Amino acid sequence: MEYSEDDLLPISGLQHLASCERQCALIHVEQTWEENRLTAEGRLLHERTHEAGEESRGDTRIARAVALRSLELGLTGVADVVEFRRVEEASCQSSPHPGMSLPGVKGLWVPFPVEYRPLRKFDDGGMREAHVDHAFHSRLTQTRFSG
Repeated sequence: MEYSEDDLLPISGLQHLASCERQCALIHVEQTWEENRLTAEGRLLHERTHEAGEESRGDTRIARAVALRSLELGLTGVADVVEFRRVEEASCQSSPHPGMSLPGVKGLWVPFPVEYRPLRKFDDGGMREAHVDHAFHSRLTQTRFSG
């Protein structure tokens, strides 16, 4: 099934739904969300991810504010941060996540959406501030998006 442009849902709605169904309904259905101190702090910390741009670190390219649209999934939105990791062409042939080309960049790349969270201590004693959303990555690499 392929969705029309008018039927696309915002990707942000999925994030809101996953974290709090009530918040999702207030924002996307009733459009009555009111910001408080905690949400304002989160918004301010989050602003850098919406500054479009790219940077490179070896075989990793980091892109911010990446426009996404999938008529197959019926979604549209902006990915805050996506890491593209260079892969060898030979390894792509047998991989469940084949590489893709990037405009103006040589080689094949696998996208990894990155979700940043406030630094916190986990049960294993480790401190973390970012992680790759592997479930979303798996579905993303099987879907073709256009900007």
